[in-house]
Amino acid sequence: MISRSEPPVDYVGGKSITWEVICELRRARYPPPMLAPAKPVGNLLREWRQRRRMTQLELALEAEVSTRHLSFLESGRAQPSREMVLNLAERLEVPLRERNLLLIAAGFAPAFRERPLADPALASARTAIDLVLKGHEPYPALAIDRHWTMVASNAAVAHLVGDLAASLQGPQVNVLRLSLHPEGLAPRIANLAEWRAHLLERLRRQIEASADPVLVDLLRELEGYRYGAGSPSKPRPAVELDGVLVPFQLLTVAGTLSLFSTTTVFGTPVDVTLSELALECFYFIRRMRRRGRRCGAWLAAHSAREAPEQGTAHDGTGTAGGTDRRVARRSAGGDAGAPG
Repeated sequence: MISRSEPPVDYVGGKSITWEVICELRRARYPPPMLAPAKPVGNLLREWRQRRRMTQLELALEAEVSTRHLSFLESGRAQPSREMVLNLAERLEVPLRERNLLLIAAGFAPAFRERPLADPALASARTAIDLVLKGHEPYPALAIDRHWTMVASNAAVAHLVGDLAASLQGPQVNVLRLSLHPEGLAPRIANLAEWRAHLLERLRRQIEASADPVLVDLLRELEGYRYGAGSPSKPRPAVELDGVLVPFQLLTVAGTLSLFSTTTVFGTPVDVTLSELALECFYFIRRMRRRGRRCGAWLAAHSAREAPEQGTAHDGTGTAGGTDRRVARRSAGGDAGAPG
């Protein structure tokens, strides 16, 4: 097991931080939820249905209720039961946080708890996050919340962004702002126009799915960034990956680091905090094998020099430091793909 006294994952900047401190920062950033929504439950249901581009007939068929009854619920002529609210919210794929608001609007208690990350009930989830981030070294990996705030990261992330503007690296690091800000990673991204278009489109889809006003403001800020003489040029197709994936090409002292990313979420969360966490893991593109060897060795050397040794390996057969060194040797020896 990973020792909780010496966390294996860090914030940007390399400063170790405990899950308890993370929770304090999250509480400082996000105010407590409102006791009651400003709109009736019928209006909220209608908005979610329209956001999902569903007709009343389509939703009624999915939820196995009559169109007449659904119409009465949306107009306020009938009040939904607790089971009906949860049924409609499930069919509309409403996020857990907003499902609680629907229940409150209908006069019921919230169904989904929002525990702090330090809660003992989330110990298994925290361990899983630690294992993924630490086990992914020397390749970059990080955990983010629903507003793209970095919750945790491994040592490789700190090596890539540690020398950026201090104003972007406070205790609340927004990954999108850090990536696209003119004083952030943007000047170092070789395919900035393409990567920026990818991130903004992903953010737009997230806004469409959640209607989160914080994300709306973030999108407006990111779209307003200007780079040098003007905005990035129109993105070109990802020729390097035959149009299959959008690469992330980062300029480093060791050369151009060409990566692609994967996103991991908890599959069946019933806790608001877990439902809003995502792990972003980056991998070298195999076609960039020679360049990947050089950059991978550079990342591995930095990680081996600065990463603290852990007392127990993830699989219980040795030290975590030994596991990381095996990964580093594979990277330096020519494996530019996913870590083992």
